[in-house]
Amino acid sequence: MEANFEHTGRAGTLESMDCTVVVTASDSGRIIKITGSAASRFRAAMEKKINETLDSLGASEPVTVNVHDGGALDVVLGARVEAAYNRYRGCAK
Repeated sequence: MEANFEHTGRAGTLESMDCTVVVTASDSGRIIKITGSAASRFRAAMEKKINETLDSLGASEPVTVNVHDGGALDVVLGARVEAAYNRYRGCAK
């Protein structure tokens, strides 16, 4: 399946205690990229939350999730991933 990179879902802000999440199609499975203030210390926990959120939404297609973290709490990260993924799915239809 060829990925269509025109379809993108975005959520979040660059404010402190928030994060931006961008979901796009991927050619090679689920890819998670995390940058920002907490990325080095909390990468594993953030990846776990992102995967759990996508799994709970039934995301089976290959996507790339780019997160720029500004110190977001776990629940904020999950909400931003959910919103970005739902926006991505809305564009893909």
